[in-house]
Amino acid sequence: MNLFDTDIENCLSVLHRGGIILYPTDTIWGIGCDATNPIAVEKIVKLKDRPDSKSFVVLVASQLEVLQYVSEVNHDIFSYLNRSPRSTTVIYDGSRGLADNVTAADGSVAIRICREEFCNQLIRQFGKPVVSTSANSSGNPSPALFSSVEDKIKRGVDYIVKYRQEEDTPATPSSIIRWRKGKVEVIRK
Repeated sequence: MNLFDTDIENCLSVLHRGGIILYPTDTIWGIGCDATNPIAVEKIVKLKDRPDSKSFVVLVASQLEVLQYVSEVNHDIFSYLNRSPRSTTVIYDGSRGLADNVTAADGSVAIRICREEFCNQLIRQFGKPVVSTSANSSGNPSPALFSSVEDKIKRGVDYIVKYRQEEDTPATPSSIIRWRKGKVEVIRK
């Protein structure tokens, strides 16, 4: 079995038992867990020393999954995302089927369709969305490389993916938009 497959298998084992992982995403390195499991989400909150009121980004593998976890979606967003040159996280109103501590106080949820091979495969095999939050303590800079991830974070997760650890090209966070009534509001470029 190669490194990629071994990491997927190990991540799936951890996610199924409510643990947390440190993994490469389509943007920066992230801490992840089952986005439908509030106890797993709380583990990330504690590890990051993150305010309870702050919501998370949820990664899905396809447009169909967005429709499954958001109560009302304007399908024009998918055309927008297909034209976007970089990874884009969308804030949708009306989440459903996700852990309450993943969503914002107003019921909205930030979702990104992840096309990066490792994450996409992981999410598809897991069969549920996965939380993605930057692999840093709250208030510290987001790590652009695996080598920049704090030791505290590495010690606090249940599994660290080995795949892509050696990359030396700094990654950038996704852009963030809010889609309301067919109009785009840019939150982060």
